[in-house]
Amino acid sequence: MTDQKKTILVVDDEADICDYISTVLEDNGFDTLVAADGRQALESIKKGKPDLITLDVSMPERSGVRFYRDVKESEEYKNIPVIIISGVDASFEKFISTRRQVPPPDGYIRKPIDKAELVEMVRKLTGS
Repeated sequence: MTDQKKTILVVDDEADICDYISTVLEDNGFDTLVAADGRQALESIKKGKPDLITLDVSMPERSGVRFYRDVKESEEYKNIPVIIISGVDASFEKFISTRRQVPPPDGYIRKPIDKAELVEMVRKLTGS
């Protein structure tokens, strides 16, 4: 484990989901930032680049899909790993993973969230 804590940006429009993910990650040694939609998430990464992003896809304002595309099309942010966390079904996972314009997400976790799966995936993708 490195001395520097990894920072995870948690993007979800449901405050209780943000609280849950943040608590799980913080309990496992990560720092977290929270955004309620894609617009807030973009503002957040401009202030400080996170080590990883967890992203809900269905949100108001700027959707998760749109935010994901913005991140992956950006030279500055495209290498930030993104884990899609969503309640949508497997057909969406196939859809987002086959877009030609952007690479598939680095991870995909379905709601309800399995804590162990989340922590393991975040650790693997951040090298923690």
